[in-house]
Amino acid sequence: MSQANVVSVGDLHPDRDPGAYLDELLALVAHTDASDLHITVPSPPIFRTEGRLEAQAGLPPIAPNVAQAMFKHVASDEQRAAFDRELELDFAYSLPGIARFRVSALQQRGSKSLAFRRVPFVIPSIEEMGIPPICKQFVVKPRGLLLVTGACGSGKSTTLAAMLRHLNETQARNVITIEDPIEFLFHNDKCFIRQRELGYDTKTFYTALVHALRHDPDVIVIGEMRDLPTISTAITAAETGHLVIGTMHTIDAAQSVDRILDIFPPAQQQQIRLQFAQVLEAVLSQVLLPRIGGGRVAAFEIMPATEGIRRIIREGKLLEIPINLEQGAAEGKQSMNQALADLVKRGIVAPEEALANSGNPSRLKEMIAKTSDGRPRGY
Repeated sequence: MSQANVVSVGDLHPDRDPGAYLDELLALVAHTDASDLHITVPSPPIFRTEGRLEAQAGLPPIAPNVAQAMFKHVASDEQRAAFDRELELDFAYSLPGIARFRVSALQQRGSKSLAFRRVPFVIPSIEEMGIPPICKQFVVKPRGLLLVTGACGSGKSTTLAAMLRHLNETQARNVITIEDPIEFLFHNDKCFIRQRELGYDTKTFYTALVHALRHDPDVIVIGEMRDLPTISTAITAAETGHLVIGTMHTIDAAQSVDRILDIFPPAQQQQIRLQFAQVLEAVLSQVLLPRIGGGRVAAFEIMPATEGIRRIIREGKLLEIPINLEQGAAEGKQSMNQALADLVKRGIVAPEEALANSGNPSRLKEMIAKTSDGRPRGY
């Protein structure tokens, strides 16, 4: 790493005041527009900037006692007790006036390892994030199931927050969120929003969802749909007149639908396909890619639940989803490959980056190699 990239943290040294040292590192994460800070023994602090990990070679390696003191600085007594039981923990930490951070703590080789993900105080708008405008229609639906999906670090939380901001600015709805942990903080505008944090306001996504249904909600946001009881109850809630918005760690619409259906026992498969096809409103999947010239940009796959998509789900023909999306631009559909090809053709993303993030690189090559009128142009 070049000397110009070494981060300076003044005269503090981690051994003298680990908590203050950590706060300065987090402030630098915010001021340098990095997304993450990693504290791991015996490495120096590591920043992630524009998707790239950068060890801060000008700073001393983190010792076990420093990592322990840093954890004690950011975690409450209750949180530390929970960590001692589970040896891992997710929670939030704030630097007033600077930023909030989602913290992941785990044990590695007998010492604490901490990962901090920066969460801005200001919730971005759909336009600022470059999110497809059709998402404004999805988030104001009166009922149904909306899925926001993508790999870890793909920007799902920010996209969801931007959509909820639009809802809050335009609709009078009773909104309950269930998060692990709470990231973006909402203030009531037109909506009445309650945010519940797993482990502190509720024990599980499932129990929080069951009780949310008794709290007169219009919209329920589930931070992660990851087990059978939660997914089953979410589908029931969508059937009974609520808009349920959930996130999943899946890379595209077809995989998201398959994950939902596959979690149910074989004897329930036919019935759940019918129920899921009826309540689904849309799947929005995204990836983050490095921009040519710096920064990052999101590519979005968009699957509104048209009658054709509902039929595919009912009949279990999920392999038809990608071609259905490619041929459905008039209905607001877009495959991930179409989104990636568009970014390449506009000179925003390098072809090799797009191909590395495609589930079907050979098909993407074909798309990139065609001109706007569909004729081959060479690749």
